[in-house]
Amino acid sequence: MPWLSRLSWLSHPSQLSPLSRLRSALTVFFALDGFLFAGWVVRIPAIKQQTGSSASDLGLALLGVSAGAVVTMMFTGRLCRRFGSHPVTVVCAVVLSLSITLPPQTHSALTLGLVLLAFGASYGSLNVSMNSGAVEVVAALRRPVISSFHAAFSLGGMVGAGLGGLLAGGLSPAVHLSLLTGVGLLVTALAGPVLLRNATPVPPVPERAERGAATRRRRQDPRARWLVLLFGVIALCTAYGEGAMADWSALHLTQDLGASPGVAAAGYSLFALAMTVGRLSGTALMERLGQTRSLVAGGITAALGMLLGALAPTTWAALAGFAVAGLGLANIFPVAIGRAGALAGPGGVAAASTLGYGGMLLGPPAIGFLADWFSLPLALTTVALLAAAAAVIAYSARDTSPPAARV
Repeated sequence: MPWLSRLSWLSHPSQLSPLSRLRSALTVFFALDGFLFAGWVVRIPAIKQQTGSSASDLGLALLGVSAGAVVTMMFTGRLCRRFGSHPVTVVCAVVLSLSITLPPQTHSALTLGLVLLAFGASYGSLNVSMNSGAVEVVAALRRPVISSFHAAFSLGGMVGAGLGGLLAGGLSPAVHLSLLTGVGLLVTALAGPVLLRNATPVPPVPERAERGAATRRRRQDPRARWLVLLFGVIALCTAYGEGAMADWSALHLTQDLGASPGVAAAGYSLFALAMTVGRLSGTALMERLGQTRSLVAGGITAALGMLLGALAPTTWAALAGFAVAGLGLANIFPVAIGRAGALAGPGGVAAASTLGYGGMLLGPPAIGFLADWFSLPLALTTVALLAAAAAVIAYSARDTSPPAARV
């Protein structure tokens, strides 16, 4: 696994500069986050059956992830400012690794929702602290490498989903997720010390003061605040699709198209692979098309792919649609977060990220309720609608950015 190979690089400090080691360690944590989350989501069909939950009951239980994440996101930023993003990242990774063993121990939708509060709290906090650390590394490197971290998350999700598909037929959810706990704790033990021993370099005092003054001026600009909100909504629209794919793609393939558990797990795996490829090639795409056109093209592509994935009559056509949707969504979230940061600094990144992750975490419960009211395929078409909405918003914002932010 490419992201695990970074662990060997971290063990040879002479081969990497401190900043490169920090970047590698953060990349590992992004990948671990995706790996653990995917390991959980591919076992949702089995846990749904174990708890005897209806689609709406499951959707309500999944709201526990959302509630736990949103509550902790509100104060994780303060913890990062007080203790630093690196220690918070390590602690949250440990808690997430431990909490992933809890869902298979439940036998009702109520208890599932309660344990998912803890899982969601650790997941949300880890995402905020990791992104805070990534923003610091981007500023220190002075290079737009934020997409590479999100590519690692997607790659981790692909590996976790693929491995989950292989293990789904032979291991119970309890055994499978317990193994993931061991992997999470081991990876944290290897990569965590790098974060704890190394602080992100900061700019010289005069430069830092000048940058802070510019950020304050932008923050006071009503137009900049409005644009940050717009890019946060774009992030929300697309993250909604990521969350929906994570929690409902496997169930759609098994329940509506009769796919086996292994093939169903491949749905999210293909989606994650497509997102990884898209994010790894995102820099070249944006250099060719520009950020605004990349956002619009990505939204349209994702909408078309998701319509195919949700409404296709065969498993293989649905898998193809999921892959196309992954390519379309790949760079929208990172670009939206980056644009918000360019307008309002770290505060803009935090605001847009909170909206974005809110969409990722609140989308799955909404899909569950819509599936009960209508059907799961029809509920999944809301992903296409929101992806198209993101394209429209991005196009409408093309001429409203300050000159320095236009692309």
